[in-house]
Amino acid sequence: MNERQKQWLYRLLMVLIFSLCLFMFLQIKTLWLPFYVMLKAILIPFLIAVFITYLLHPVVEKLHDSGLPRSLSILIIYLLFFGGIGLAFYKGIPIFLKQAKDLSENIPMVTASYQSWIDGIHDQTTKLPDDVHKRIEKLIHNAEKEIGNLLESLLTSFRVFFDYIVIFAVIPFLVFYMLKDIEELKKAIWYITPKKWRQEGKKFLHDVNESLGNYIRGQLFVCLLIALFATFALWVFHIKYPLILGLIIGVTNVIPYFGPIIGAIPAVLIAATISIQKVIIVMIIVFILQFLEGNILSPLIVGKSLHMHPIVIILALLAGGEMAGVLGLILAVPIVVILKVTLLHIAHFSRVH
Repeated sequence: MNERQKQWLYRLLMVLIFSLCLFMFLQIKTLWLPFYVMLKAILIPFLIAVFITYLLHPVVEKLHDSGLPRSLSILIIYLLFFGGIGLAFYKGIPIFLKQAKDLSENIPMVTASYQSWIDGIHDQTTKLPDDVHKRIEKLIHNAEKEIGNLLESLLTSFRVFFDYIVIFAVIPFLVFYMLKDIEELKKAIWYITPKKWRQEGKKFLHDVNESLGNYIRGQLFVCLLIALFATFALWVFHIKYPLILGLIIGVTNVIPYFGPIIGAIPAVLIAATISIQKVIIVMIIVFILQFLEGNILSPLIVGKSLHMHPIVIILALLAGGEMAGVLGLILAVPIVVILKVTLLHIAHFSRVH
């Protein structure tokens, strides 16, 4: 047996040992599950606080560079960010709950209108050849299933949010101390990182931030604007539940390409229970919003920070949606960007060494 065969045998043995350990670990779930629940309760607010700190830190630095004391810069941004969120919750939650209650009470009517619409399509397609009719029926069935899964995911996300509302209350405090002591945190991470990885790690994080930072901040700001514009437009044209539908349109807009289609579906379904005229109005609103987002807001605010071909982004979205549903669609692009930077650094490290 030559050296190469020994290496492959060793790798195979390591994979088998790892798989066995993983299997045994899963078998003793009752022992480690309480620790996992406790760790999740700690990690979720911590990771959200890290993300918010990452978003706000550049703005704090810009204010600080303009001449304001660092502590005052942190206080201004902190109050604006969390004060704005607090005001939005204070004003928006009662309206949201009222619309949600009204929607839940009218679900039978919405379902009946939708079923009548589907029955009309069914009656029209029966005149077509049998094979074509069956294909249309299958397409409608698959669309219903996907829409149902999407709505279930959205409702689950809202329920999880309200379940963790007390835990999330610690996030503003975590963010404040992270912004305040960010330089000390950087030094701590620097010293616990092995010396041979420090310079390469610093460059890696810089490249990830350059590729991803502006995209995330810009995309979130664009989604906020789209949600506000959509809510206002739906309210002006007397479409039911404008706040709920506007929020859905804004949140789903974070998903490139597919987001506008996903976000428009609930609004179109609600409008269909009123009249065809309302459906046309909703479709025009969504089209105008996406034209503004694609041609004005995103180029101006987000720019071309990803430096990735649209085909790569679409394939990443398809893979993310298949593996993790809505969450996979949201995280697909950031993960691919990080993988891209990682592969470039590995290739560079291999050439150097």
